[in-house]
Amino acid sequence: MATDYDAPRKTDEDSESIEALKERVPDKLSGSVDVDDADNPSGFELPGADLSDIELDVVVLPPQEDEFTCANCFLVKHRSQLDHEESGGFICRECAA
Repeated sequence: MATDYDAPRKTDEDSESIEALKERVPDKLSGSVDVDDADNPSGFELPGADLSDIELDVVVLPPQEDEFTCANCFLVKHRSQLDHEESGGFICRECAA
């Protein structure tokens, strides 16, 4: 028997009344705002905020033997990405294309 997968499927769970559906939908005219700050528990900073008193700890690794810095895009790349060397420095394959 062939099944029409595009046809709407009706089950007993789908037979809710319109009143029950309206109760689940929040009232758009109510003044309450759902404030969920779970994604950003530390809050947020406004642009231009003074961050001069914050100290950042960053570990900077020296260039490795198998890396180079592209003179065009200034990204650190592996030697396998080296296309050629110019007077200004090394050029990666992406910049040479």
